[in-house]
Amino acid sequence: MVGGLRGFLPPKSATGRSAIVPPPPWHYSGDLLTVEYRTDPARVRELLPAPLDPAPDDPGAVALIWADWQSCGADGSELVDPVRAQYKECFAVVRCAYRDRTYSRCVYIWVDKDFAVARGNHQGYPKKLGSIHLTRPHPYGPAPRIEPGAVFGATLAAADRRLAQAVVTLRAPSPTNGFVNAHPMAHHRQLPSIDGKGLALDELIESGAAAFEGGQAWAGEAELDLFEAPTEELAALAVEEPIGAYYRQVGVTWNGGTLLEREL
Repeated sequence: MVGGLRGFLPPKSATGRSAIVPPPPWHYSGDLLTVEYRTDPARVRELLPAPLDPAPDDPGAVALIWADWQSCGADGSELVDPVRAQYKECFAVVRCAYRDRTYSRCVYIWVDKDFAVARGNHQGYPKKLGSIHLTRPHPYGPAPRIEPGAVFGATLAAADRRLAQAVVTLRAPSPTNGFVNAHPMAHHRQLPSIDGKGLALDELIESGAAAFEGGQAWAGEAELDLFEAPTEELAALAVEEPIGAYYRQVGVTWNGGTLLEREL
């Protein structure tokens, strides 16, 4: 509480009930559809600010991930008020190195709810609003089951322009859900100074899952298309070589991170 006002993130109020999200821990249950491929390593390098360097192996590897989430704070109240719990996102992840350790880093991400944008600002994810859709599995009717030959589609659009589309066909169970997004995240938390002189906040942080559980991962192949748009640069991470595709249902808890560097 500061000056009689409560709330983890604005808007703050006397009770804190108006805050856009409650304080961590934040819990997530979701379906992940991941497409991995290789692009020109130079396009990844130009997205890595100092002191980050490209990953020493496979520096051009990219994961484009669609996720259909239900999320909540510690008391779980959002789950029975689903408008506050459910959202979708699509994000591009690359790998990088910091002090001889390999990290994952989200370079672009779109979500469809304001509370997800707010959480991303706190975590260092560069979130923007978008329109995200992906096929949901179901044991009845025409929806795909999670089994060999199942076909899933996914689309991403922002500002009325389609940015990406994918069709994933599952083939077999997999020991992993891919390798690009398999490390702790290295993100920057930055806020420009109000007087225009540099940054009021400039932190390099590490974060990851405080708890994780997941179902059987499935591997397959994907058809992935990226599209140019006036105010987006995802297409610059052009597909040069497919790696694979994955589907997995997961549960994750996020509860803060670790400061790696702070510019004063």
